[in-house]
Amino acid sequence: MPVMPYQILLFCVIAALAYAAWSDLATRIIPNQACIVIVAAGMTARAMAGAAPLAWSLLFSALLFCLLVAAHARGILGGGDVKLISATAIALPPAGAFLFLTATAVAGGALAAVHLLLRYLPPPAPMPAGAPLLSRLCAIERWRIRRHSPLPYGIAIASGGSWALLSTLGS
Repeated sequence: MPVMPYQILLFCVIAALAYAAWSDLATRIIPNQACIVIVAAGMTARAMAGAAPLAWSLLFSALLFCLLVAAHARGILGGGDVKLISATAIALPPAGAFLFLTATAVAGGALAAVHLLLRYLPPPAPMPAGAPLLSRLCAIERWRIRRHSPLPYGIAIASGGSWALLSTLGS
């Protein structure tokens, strides 16, 4: 298996995960373009390992998608989270996908703990015109937290996916 193209494909997946996490934080929307890049790069990387590894990854991702759609129907997960998790699972072997799900759950727990702690901060001060983007985003997020908005779980998914991809890089 050529090493260099495989690493470039994994970098594309991680970059798309970072873009999805940023978008989820800023707008609470996971863009379809990020998921398309993840699926295309992930399928190409898995196909480089052979037809059987690609088939197993696609099968596992399809089963995972079916389970997650049921969770979405019950209001447990957002639709963007379902598509991002399923897309990321394609880029991993089934054993790596289990690591991905575990790392995502741990990152989601840490994200939830931070959100719970930030609820106790005083309300953010109004932002002056022309404030830096990061400052505005922090103020908006604190406002969302105080209003009990849902978690931007794309951050946890991107963290878990990146961890799993980097962990399976040597294997």
